[in-house]
Amino acid sequence: MINKMSLDATRDFARFIRISALKMTSMGGSSHIGSIFSMSDILAELFGNYLNLNPDKVKAKDRDRFILSKGHGGAGVYAALAHQGFFNKSLLDTHYQNGSIFSGHVSHKGVPGVEFSTGSLGHGLPVAVGMALSDIKRCQYNVVCLLGDGECNEGSTWESALLGSHHKLSKLTVIVDANKYQSIKTTNETLNLEPFAEKWKSFGWDVHEVNGHDINELRCVLSIKNDYKPKCIIANTIKGKGVSFMENNILWHYRSAQGEEFKAALNELMYQK
Repeated sequence: MINKMSLDATRDFARFIRISALKMTSMGGSSHIGSIFSMSDILAELFGNYLNLNPDKVKAKDRDRFILSKGHGGAGVYAALAHQGFFNKSLLDTHYQNGSIFSGHVSHKGVPGVEFSTGSLGHGLPVAVGMALSDIKRCQYNVVCLLGDGECNEGSTWESALLGSHHKLSKLTVIVDANKYQSIKTTNETLNLEPFAEKWKSFGWDVHEVNGHDINELRCVLSIKNDYKPKCIIANTIKGKGVSFMENNILWHYRSAQGEEFKAALNELMYQK
């Protein structure tokens, strides 16, 4: 990024992501709005402050790499990129419709700023590790991979975690959007991950836990540097954050807001302090 954002501007950015994603998923009839809302503050801080990305130099060799491993939240990434000038915001209205470049799961095909198409969970971190390994001697860029806590059920996640620490990939950061829900139940009911932070530590990672909706906490922890370990940030979040009737409600993993529900959700987002 050329210009860094203030905390207030970043919070406004997160609101833009939520409102845009609400409209996109509603117009196209797609789903996963709860998953998008839980990571919106993380996306705003990454794209507004942390990542070295320039829409005028999309393929710059020294650009940072961002991989959304929980690819079903793709609408949030599209909104973040549009906000930062990678393409016209009006294109977001085509999301999930015939002929659109914006698929429901994030895709890099024809979308400037998206590094890698994801959707099948457990694929993002292996790719991010490969990107960080390719840069291990040059150290030109950072690699950030955003995971869902549910996809930490996948064996490929932990194989990649072992590789990351073995090769001391200090330019690699994993952020886990720990909203405590997956598919049809909570993560602990599906497959208990606890003690979650201790697992990452035992795999040789520098581990930090934060409130994933607190921009200042995210900013502080992202600024922590070390030269010998990859970093894992467990960002504790609320699924559906920002709309009262969506929060911690698994229905919004699958539904899009229509009619009165859409109006109510938009009203809450528009007038939040």
